[in-house]
Amino acid sequence: MEQNVAEDAKLAEFGYEQEFKRSFSLLGMIGFSFSIVTSWSALAGVLIVGIGAGGPPVLVYSWIGVCILTLAVAHSLAEMCSAYPVNGGQYSWVALLAPPKIARGLSWVTGWFMITGIVAMGATNNFITANFLLGMANLSNPDYVIQRWHTTLVSYLVGIIAACVNIFFPRSLNKISTAALCWNLLSFFVIIITVLTTNDHKQSSSFVWKDFQNFTGFGPAMASIVGLLQAFFGMCCYDAPAHMTEEMKNASKEAPRAIIMSVWFGAITGFVFLVSIFYCIGDIETTATSPTGVPLIQIFIDSTGSVRGSCTLTAMITIICILAANGLTAEGSRSLFAFARDHGLPFSKFFAKVNPQRRVPTNSVLLCLSVQLAMQSIYFGSYTGFATVIAIATQGFYVSYAIPLFARLLARFTGHAKVLPGPYSLGRYGVWLNLVGFLFLAFASITFNFPSISPVEKDNMNYTSAAVGVIGLVSLLTWIFDGRKNFTGPATGTMVNDIEAEERNDRQGAATKEGTNRESISDVAVESEKEF
Repeated sequence: MEQNVAEDAKLAEFGYEQEFKRSFSLLGMIGFSFSIVTSWSALAGVLIVGIGAGGPPVLVYSWIGVCILTLAVAHSLAEMCSAYPVNGGQYSWVALLAPPKIARGLSWVTGWFMITGIVAMGATNNFITANFLLGMANLSNPDYVIQRWHTTLVSYLVGIIAACVNIFFPRSLNKISTAALCWNLLSFFVIIITVLTTNDHKQSSSFVWKDFQNFTGFGPAMASIVGLLQAFFGMCCYDAPAHMTEEMKNASKEAPRAIIMSVWFGAITGFVFLVSIFYCIGDIETTATSPTGVPLIQIFIDSTGSVRGSCTLTAMITIICILAANGLTAEGSRSLFAFARDHGLPFSKFFAKVNPQRRVPTNSVLLCLSVQLAMQSIYFGSYTGFATVIAIATQGFYVSYAIPLFARLLARFTGHAKVLPGPYSLGRYGVWLNLVGFLFLAFASITFNFPSISPVEKDNMNYTSAAVGVIGLVSLLTWIFDGRKNFTGPATGTMVNDIEAEERNDRQGAATKEGTNRESISDVAVESEKEF
């Protein structure tokens, strides 16, 4: 209880009122975060992406490298989260840590990339869940042909269920997340053991660890870079605890632990999963063109030879994806709520409301759902368009991770660096971890814009750069017409000070103008008297 009071007091220092119930324990938050990161099951959903871009060796070794570099980012974010445990997460940290002159604008841009990434990742997860569900339907009934509109409608259903759980059962999120952790680990062991023991035609060690495969049309170097994309997608969303800190017990200590532990869990399970699946994969072309639409389901049926067994294994992953949909909706709604609370969205006052009975930001949950449904609707028109949504989701996260690290480094260079007051500190290693993490994120953000197949045509073009440009343009226009006047941020940051300074200048200017007018009127009156 004393810890909760202390956390509430810290929240009040930032100018925020405690409106949520602090119900999340450390175990529940690890389960919440890991259910979203779920690196091994996330990799399962996009397994075939890197097979033709370097093959298993590129995917396995790149996974190791990405996880190591991700730990540098995770530790850096954990330190900031420990010092400033507010639902705004990355954009709030930028507001507090960036040099004063650019803090407000940089925070605004971070916020737009952050909420775009989180909501887009929710749409992506719903789509992957629908793929697994319909893949089981096709496996059980081969005469059933999956249509794009089937996938879209089922993804709608997944998103609606997640929103309903968030709205009507918010107090159960901690229990659901704890159960999700147990189910996640149970499913991981059951699937790995089953596939390895039932598969009697395993690939050679050379295939998994050495044989380079390239079906991209690019050279080996470019193909290897394209192969990194799957690893980048599998390892993100680990900032989730930062957006739930106002619902955590002892958030300053437990949220950083949850961030780091979810990355460790994801790294280990993802590595074991990749190696195991690559040993059990069959013909690559057959796997890639599976009528189920999900290469992993084809691997299951090739390994077990059983439709029922394959459906059981697929159902275990599907449940994880449904739990992830619930978590991403919660994270997305809290992020939207926080941004609206700081006047970062249109109709901010409406979206910053919290239902006093259920203590959940209902309006923000519905906003999160609406944007997810809009993004999922792109699949009605084209698969390439939705592939761009996947890239936007990943890049949105990576850019929102990179900017706080950049702000921290820039503040050191300009002499505005702050000693972070949280219980979790990186000490003298902080600047080096910030630098390594930022360079990694910058490189990853660039590669998201590369095409995956050559020659590049309109049907296989990567439109991520255009989509990111639209996000940047939206953030710029909304900043010009709204943000620079109304966006506040944490009360202890430079943002409020800048706003107050602008208001003072406006008032002084008005007062000066009014004083000048009065003097002019007085002069005229004096002259009139003299003439009279």
